[in-house]
Amino acid sequence: MTTDLAEHAHHLLRAMVTDPYGDFSPSVYETARVVALLPDLAGHANRIAFLLDQQAPDGGWGGPDGYGLLPTLSATEALLTEFRRTGAPSIAAAAEHGLQALTTRWGRDLRVGLPDTVAVEILVPSLVSALNAHLDALEAEDMVLARARLPHPEGTHPALLHGMRRLVEDGRALPDKVLHSLEALGPAARGVGFARPGDDGLGCSPAATAAWFGADGARGHPGVRYLENVQARHGGAVPVAAPLTVFERSWVVSTFADAGLAVDVPGEVLDGLAAELGPHGASGGAGLPPDADDTSTALYALAAQGRPHPLDCLREYQVDGHFCTYPDERTPSVTTNAHVLQALRAHGQSEVAGRVAAWIAAQQHPDGSWTDKWHASPYYATARCFLALAGSGHGAAARARALRWIARTQNPDGSWGRWQGTFEETAYAVQVLARAGGPGADEAAARGCAFLLSWADAGHPPLWHDKDLYTPGRIVRAEGIAALHLAGARPRVAALLTRLEPAPAERTG
Repeated sequence: MTTDLAEHAHHLLRAMVTDPYGDFSPSVYETARVVALLPDLAGHANRIAFLLDQQAPDGGWGGPDGYGLLPTLSATEALLTEFRRTGAPSIAAAAEHGLQALTTRWGRDLRVGLPDTVAVEILVPSLVSALNAHLDALEAEDMVLARARLPHPEGTHPALLHGMRRLVEDGRALPDKVLHSLEALGPAARGVGFARPGDDGLGCSPAATAAWFGADGARGHPGVRYLENVQARHGGAVPVAAPLTVFERSWVVSTFADAGLAVDVPGEVLDGLAAELGPHGASGGAGLPPDADDTSTALYALAAQGRPHPLDCLREYQVDGHFCTYPDERTPSVTTNAHVLQALRAHGQSEVAGRVAAWIAAQQHPDGSWTDKWHASPYYATARCFLALAGSGHGAAARARALRWIARTQNPDGSWGRWQGTFEETAYAVQVLARAGGPGADEAAARGCAFLLSWADAGHPPLWHDKDLYTPGRIVRAEGIAALHLAGARPRVAALLTRLEPAPAERTG
């Protein structure tokens, strides 16, 4: 199995060298924004088909709980826009079904617990206002889609959005981090003078890029060529962010390094990571501002490959015993601090590492888990915190609580998952168990490995936070490879696994 895993790891690393965008799943939210904003872009019909295909039986889109609100708003608004352009009855029916889903899932007052996803507080009211404007117009035209207007859900900030639009209309510039969600500004986003799309689009976002152009994308413009290239990767649909090469490459290299999997990382990957580390660190992809999460992960990846980089670019993110992901963030991130802890350990910064470790341990929930704003699953946050603490030798009590939580939340089929057992979440749990060791942990890890090895190649549910939930395909596969490698290095796990008769080892997601 070890040989097969190393081969899979090397294949994954080589594939990143020639991929300028990264392997990320298509997004309902982002695709719908491109449908509404730039109908003349190549692949428009395929994007409509994608939205119709992704619509759930109840008429909505997106993940469970509050995760479905933004994609349902986005897809419904896009279909209403398309219906008003074309008058197609099938589009009208799908849009009507989407409107029904909004009030069926969350009631007429849209009572919903909003997840801590990117810019949700302004994106939701932007789309609620756009939908209500459609309903006003349809009512004036005596169309059958006319119905009660939608309210702004609790936790959103329509006044903040209005203020941002006024600033832009007055010719003022907004912070760089707003560019990723520029489409929230509505018509005010078109042609803003403080930013301009280039070869990598605008704000690392197809939707933001399309919003800058409005309905009249100039053929041959670098930003339009970016959109054409991005949509072609999924046959019309687009991911929630692109390109994200620094994020993808640093995560994959760090994951293999932390698992002790010996791999030959292509020089182009390491050169690219080193080149992206500027005075303020690195960003996840072109068009995004630098942040401590991508900076620390890139620093750790380079140090693990024998190419340490000075930590000066990370220090500006240090605040009150921990590190912020970026200045003025709403909520701190435990996984950002776990990655910072790894980077500090790799560079021998024991004093600061001790303070960060104490902060991470203090954020643990009473049940032993951690949660985080960058991922929907507590298994991601718990694994990141556990592994960082274990690697630094800190937080023994917190690690013991996390181990007990993982042991008692395993599903009967050997998997783990917030909503259902998944390959990705099981990989996180197995990594923790394999690192901890012990008879109970070994048995649970073996059952988890059997689940990983039997996983059908049917894709991975989106669990990562951006504007919409998404899946970073190569990162998820790397986590599975790392889990199987760590577990396979424990003789008892390997022995137990042979008795469970798993599927062939090449099934690593």
